[in-house]
Amino acid sequence: MAIFLSLEWVSAYRDAINANPLYREAAATWNFGALALVCKAKADAGLTEDVAIWLDLHLGQCRDARLMTAADVATTPFVLIAEYDRWKQVIKGDLDPIKALLQGKIRLKGNLSTVVRFVGASKVLVATASQVGTQFADE
Repeated sequence: MAIFLSLEWVSAYRDAINANPLYREAAATWNFGALALVCKAKADAGLTEDVAIWLDLHLGQCRDARLMTAADVATTPFVLIAEYDRWKQVIKGDLDPIKALLQGKIRLKGNLSTVVRFVGASKVLVATASQVGTQFADE
């Protein structure tokens, strides 16, 4: 098990994405650039500042995955921003990310119509995160 938002977790997530044939198929035509998942700071989870997982997604593959500051991903084409507890709910499968997006629980910076066209790939990407052995620092 890797701690969520650690380098080990990000690496395991990248590997899981690349090993998932469902993602490869659902995102086979994705050529719209990188995606960043920003997690807002939460002191009792050990996060003193906003943290981002940056994913270089292209044609059904994750070419790179990095842990960055939120400022580092400001120019990333697609950025999803949520509180730590929201990401935790998503990874545990307790919160549907598309519904969370529509309800304002997760915010999007980027072209919504592009994201909607790839909703299937988005769901597989989230399901893949749920498959990574994850330990949360606040549990």
